[in-house]
Amino acid sequence: MITSPVQEIKDKLDIVEFIRSYIQLQPAGKNFRACCPFHKEKTPSFIVSPDRQTWHCFGACAEGGDIFKFVMKHDNLEFYEALKFLAEKAGIELKKFSPADQKQFGILYDINDSAKKFFQNQLKLSKEANDYLTPRGLKEETIEEFEIGFAPQGFDDLTVHLINIGYDVRDIERAGLNFKSERGGYIDRFRGRIMFPIYNHFGKIIGFSGRILPQYDTGDFGKYINSPETPIFNKSKVLYGFHKSKNFIKEKKTVVLVEGQMDFLMAWQDGMKNVAATSGTALTFDHLITLKRLTDQIIFCFDNDEAGLKAAERSIDLAQNRDFSVKLLILEDYKDPAEAVKHKPGILNKLAEKAKPAMEFYFDRYLGGNSKSQITNSKLSDLKNNIRIVLGKIKILASPIEKQHWLRELSLKTRIKEEALAEEMEQLKIIPNFQNPIFKPMARQEQKDLLQTTARIDLIAQKIIGILTIKEDLHPHIKSHLDYFPETYSVIARSFVEKTEIKEEQHINLLNAISLKTSFDFQIIDEEKISREFQELIRQLQLEYLRDKRQILINSLKEAENEKDEQKIEALLHEFDEMSKLMHS
Repeated sequence: MITSPVQEIKDKLDIVEFIRSYIQLQPAGKNFRACCPFHKEKTPSFIVSPDRQTWHCFGACAEGGDIFKFVMKHDNLEFYEALKFLAEKAGIELKKFSPADQKQFGILYDINDSAKKFFQNQLKLSKEANDYLTPRGLKEETIEEFEIGFAPQGFDDLTVHLINIGYDVRDIERAGLNFKSERGGYIDRFRGRIMFPIYNHFGKIIGFSGRILPQYDTGDFGKYINSPETPIFNKSKVLYGFHKSKNFIKEKKTVVLVEGQMDFLMAWQDGMKNVAATSGTALTFDHLITLKRLTDQIIFCFDNDEAGLKAAERSIDLAQNRDFSVKLLILEDYKDPAEAVKHKPGILNKLAEKAKPAMEFYFDRYLGGNSKSQITNSKLSDLKNNIRIVLGKIKILASPIEKQHWLRELSLKTRIKEEALAEEMEQLKIIPNFQNPIFKPMARQEQKDLLQTTARIDLIAQKIIGILTIKEDLHPHIKSHLDYFPETYSVIARSFVEKTEIKEEQHINLLNAISLKTSFDFQIIDEEKISREFQELIRQLQLEYLRDKRQILINSLKEAENEKDEQKIEALLHEFDEMSKLMHS
């Protein structure tokens, strides 16, 4: 009997021993238990079954699966990558994949590799591309090491080349390298651009980032464009250069994060090897999960302008909320890391040694540094607002110890009692998009009035929103239930799922009131209890929504009967039956 590669791997690798290489497992009867690696918890709820060769979290995230699902989730891998990784672990040679697997995944890697070689050859032939790269300080060996290329300006040069060597145009489109025009022909996605291959963590090319040459920049497209999402490419999971730098990051126990490919390449070329780049996207939770396996210390080195500082703020807040130790590398008189290295070789490593703790950066940015006289002489309104901003940054910190430390430091710098600062901080609601917090402190009566409602569905929605304010890992679980929320609460719930900012003052005030009430209701957080209550509330929300809809149907049915509209009556009765089935399912 022929065994599939997947089953052969499962037969050879014991899931307990494999997962034990990632996290510490403790015996629990005939099973094994641990704190779930996919969400924060104090009571172990992650169970591994040697009999079933499966794992399951009985806590908040409720994830589970086999050895493939674990490594895909833990290491942010697509199935094809996980298959190759586990095959190597099991000592299995994957000579052949099924046609379906090859079509879905393997062929895309091959197409990207062929495209890379095409771009490399084009760079060698292009004077204009080399005239752009040379003044920027990139050495030939760096260009070769990272396989940088050039996409010519022609409309379909790459597509024609790939077709000529045997690839199907539809697969080229699936790889994100071309797109269909309105006339039905295919146009290259990248034209007139310096091409940076994007690698997964195992060094396979999964996509590209292209920087347009200035002479071709009409302003109609971005200076940089990335490959679109494909079965093998998800930009929110990939850090540029990480396949090269991951061992250095692990060795140094610190990662220096920069914004773009050129910043990474110049830093790497200058001897800074523990570096990675977010590469045209904001820092994500997936990026942090990847880094957490190697280090809990991050040094951010972003562009030295207001846009760069704002990007740094969001990234700092996101990382500190995930319990990273965060510092900021200040570039002094240079606009970005690439410029700094070009003009002063060796400067980044020196500045990294003097990197400033993130909270000190916030003190400098919003409170004018260490000068007490500067702080106390500020306008009261400005001072109050800036102190609230800093308090919001402190509130985001994952560690209670760090919170206490920086509250004390803030008290010393502002000459405001620590107790008063702590009370003010508790009044602040941090909207979960990790931008600047929204500060709308309200009187307690005002907060109470906002929550006075007679509709049961409103009360249920309030409780769900409240839980979402303290349990961020539950946000994705309401995506399929957004339509059940009353309109006002739907706006707030949608902001949690989509990670967008709430703009209307009425919604901000309502969220603040709910958050304050929740902080009293759940002074001690029982993960298991909250998860159970959340699931029950979601069920009740759906039920109340369906009851309201049913009542509307009943009213419509009465109107149809009065009008003696038999066709409408029949349609409404059918809808009523379906609604009743849902309510009793």
